[in-house]
Amino acid sequence: MDTTAPANAVTPDLRPGDDRVTHRGGCHCRRVRFEVDAPAHLTVLDCNCSICRMTGFLHLIVPATRFRLLAGADALAEYTFNTGVARHRFCRHCGVKAFYVPRSHPDGIDVNVRCLDPGTVASMHVDAFDDADRDAATAALAHLSRA
Repeated sequence: MDTTAPANAVTPDLRPGDDRVTHRGGCHCRRVRFEVDAPAHLTVLDCNCSICRMTGFLHLIVPATRFRLLAGADALAEYTFNTGVARHRFCRHCGVKAFYVPRSHPDGIDVNVRCLDPGTVASMHVDAFDDADRDAATAALAHLSRA
């Protein structure tokens, strides 16, 4: 798996010839389960903000229409801080945050790639997201949450 990338790299949602697959995933106790339609060859983000750095979240941002919560809506708790725009949802039983509504893309869903089930990710390329320059980093990724 390729897990390195230049800090300023921005890649499109789909690579040429890359078809979407349905990835499944969820939390550790499996009460929360979801599906997300995304490429098999993923480009994900590693954000250096305080909460992402502390939790090890690897970001796959998709339009809300490509995400389906299959089970566990009643198991989700929500945490907000700072501006309150991001809605950090986590399983109240095991504590895992498998997805959330990001501040940078409140019209999309941000899936933690580490919470995807094995078998559908063919490769993963990790790009850095620099929270110290949040406005520029967010603008460069605006297309990710558009259907």
